[in-house]
Amino acid sequence: MFKKISKATVIIWIVGWLIAYLVLLPPINPGSLAFWIFFTPALIIPLLIFIQSKALKDGVNKGKALWPTFIFLVAVAIFFGGMFIVSPTFNARGFANRIIITESSFEEDIKPVDFNNLPLLDKASSQKVGDRVVGQIPELVSQFTVSDEYSLINYKNQIVRVTPLEHMDFYKYIGNHSGTAGYVIVDCTTGEAQLVRTTEGLKYLDSSYLFHNLKWHVQICNPFSILGETSFELDESGNPYWVIQTLRYSWVNIKPQVSGIIVCDAITGKMQRYKVGEVPSWIDNVYDAKLVTEEINSWGMYKNGYINSQYQQKDVVQATDGYTYITRDDDVYMYTGITSIATDESNIGFVMVNLRTHEARYYPVPGAEEYSAMDSAKGVVQEKNYTSTFPLLINLNNRPTYLLSLKDSAGLVKMYAFVDVENYQKVTVTDAAYGIKVAAEQYLKMMDSSTDPSKPDETIPKEFLTDIITIKKINQIMVEGNTIYYITSDTGLRFELPVTVDLSIVPFITEGDTIKVEYYNTNNLNKVVSVEIVSPEVPQTPTDSVPTAETESGGSQEIQP
Repeated sequence: MFKKISKATVIIWIVGWLIAYLVLLPPINPGSLAFWIFFTPALIIPLLIFIQSKALKDGVNKGKALWPTFIFLVAVAIFFGGMFIVSPTFNARGFANRIIITESSFEEDIKPVDFNNLPLLDKASSQKVGDRVVGQIPELVSQFTVSDEYSLINYKNQIVRVTPLEHMDFYKYIGNHSGTAGYVIVDCTTGEAQLVRTTEGLKYLDSSYLFHNLKWHVQICNPFSILGETSFELDESGNPYWVIQTLRYSWVNIKPQVSGIIVCDAITGKMQRYKVGEVPSWIDNVYDAKLVTEEINSWGMYKNGYINSQYQQKDVVQATDGYTYITRDDDVYMYTGITSIATDESNIGFVMVNLRTHEARYYPVPGAEEYSAMDSAKGVVQEKNYTSTFPLLINLNNRPTYLLSLKDSAGLVKMYAFVDVENYQKVTVTDAAYGIKVAAEQYLKMMDSSTDPSKPDETIPKEFLTDIITIKKINQIMVEGNTIYYITSDTGLRFELPVTVDLSIVPFITEGDTIKVEYYNTNNLNKVVSVEIVSPEVPQTPTDSVPTAETESGGSQEIQP
């Protein structure tokens, strides 16, 4: 009876778990927790039951028949004991050295900012622009949806986000089994979006089913690999690929490290493996920001040992709660600030990590923590309830500076803000309609004047021009705690009017008012030195006169790679 039951049980067990394996596809790698969760009940438990049953059937006394259970308990002890041994308590140095960070000079490493190639659009804004371009083509909207991927890459010396079109559901997949129409590129500097149609459809996607499902396809062809994060990228010819990390662990699910990548053609499904250090230069995302942040925190916590990390905490630091990306020399870098373990509102420096090579450099530039800079920028125009993007760290006149975009409730960029890293109270906020370069000029003027406030302005003439103007448009920015109004007259002239010119008048002027101004001209801007109300209009409910700063292609643009 034992033999009959065992044969039937074995057959059912094997078939059932084989089907489960093909559905779940856990990696056949003991470093993966999924491996143990899946294969422990599939193999070990039946084996122990068989050994125990066999021993009892052969008449072995009960005490001797318990040795398989004893072996099982020993294995469990080794499992959890190993987890403890490879933990930071015994292996602090190994955790600290997951990433090698070298100190460097900000002025020498970080090139002066190029405003013609700067990622001004964050992921959320890129999504709105990219989704709108596809939404303008009815035949695509009814069949496909735009993926939330929007990977940041350096493509043909331009900073862009790319994302594929995905299947809407199983029935749409059946009707479009040849693949989706292509992918979307969003230029993060200009905000222009393009829909790129591929000659053959994108077949291997997260939204595909059966043999075309990306995860299933990659894992079944690489059964012993532990797969990590995935990013969508383009080679220099515009061919779409998926870049999938392969991971290794020091123990079960402990201390992950990137061992290499698998590059999968999104059209043909062909794959190529690369080890770390052998990755082609066109690939930008080998390491993901979440893993890099974890590595930086391990370095900051355990570089002086485990005991120090728990008690003295000398030189214990951590990454700030946020990060962003910048590009340099055809590579994408992740940037995050470094702050003390006390989580105060200041940074002691920042770290930049090359996401392709894993090269990491620490810059000891003390200053404001990123969220303090964001609050400072929002505080200038707090009545508008704008939200702030995470700051970009740039080199502006060899001085570390935060650049932020302020967005309205619709996600449209309305203003640009520059904040000094060393002193976040030095901030300017400028209407995005004037452009990023004008915003930078306003910031530099503020910094120049604050450097030596006693220095007289030699550009101010002894005699002034006088004019009566009607205000067509008025905007304001904050400079060193002082409000400055920028006025456009009905004749197109532009005026700069500090609130300090006349505190009894300037704060109350509105669009439509007619005012008399004395001014002088410098750098194509009329600077007002005195003002007088001539004929104020009846106050009306103000409207938001800030021009929409969203830039897009104005319609779908389709190209062939």
